[in-house]
Amino acid sequence: MAQAFDTIVVTFMPFRPAVIGFLAILVSHAGLADSASSRPIVDDAQGSVSRPLPPEYLIDPRGSVTLRICFNWSCAYRQTMTFTSKDMAILKRHLALCPGTSLHDRLQHVRIGIWQMELLAQTYQPLLANDLAINDSEAGVEGRMDCVDNASNTTTYLHILRDIGELAGWTVSSPKARNFFDITAVHWTAVIIDTESGLPWSVDSWYRPNGHLPMVMPLPSWSDDKKGWEPPFERLNATPRSIDELCDTPPLGHLGPAAFSLR
Repeated sequence: MAQAFDTIVVTFMPFRPAVIGFLAILVSHAGLADSASSRPIVDDAQGSVSRPLPPEYLIDPRGSVTLRICFNWSCAYRQTMTFTSKDMAILKRHLALCPGTSLHDRLQHVRIGIWQMELLAQTYQPLLANDLAINDSEAGVEGRMDCVDNASNTTTYLHILRDIGELAGWTVSSPKARNFFDITAVHWTAVIIDTESGLPWSVDSWYRPNGHLPMVMPLPSWSDDKKGWEPPFERLNATPRSIDELCDTPPLGHLGPAAFSLR
């Protein structure tokens, strides 16, 4: 999928021990006009952590977003990057192709948003293209992401989507773990809560490489180790050839055909 991007901002920080305790940037829920005026608190610490990092980002009134992502398993490396206002406008155009209010469409809206933000992050840090599904054959690969990386980044993306008005019908919760006391099986996921039913949903990016649609399912099912590609969740986690095949509601007429291929 061809996309145009503005100035690339990529910063690698020198290695140093991880700092325990991070401050999250507070951004208004009311839109860009009320965005926080303080500069982002850049977390330049390096070193693995045992649980997802809290979101750190700042939305500029002109539409750009500066955020911290992490990778190389358990957030061993962290990087601050900026998605330009042009990037964010393209993301919103993609999201507009799935405007429905059914539960299915709202879940697909979330999936599209995470997919697009992962692609943007990969544009500014090409190493993320090396990430594979799960952790298969990734040891030593630069840009690899485990569940801690994925839950950290996905939660940050969800907070940003919420604050730019693209998470209607959802609130963002903190990441959750299953098998927490089993060091060989513990797994983290990002979580959203349906404001209509109060049901929490897992948004799990770990099962697919970076830059792909994440898996979604009710959090209790995720906690029971159900698979997103198996019944009854396979339709929710479809990977069709275009966005307009994802959603039950046809795209808005004035946008024309959906010519955006999915990965």
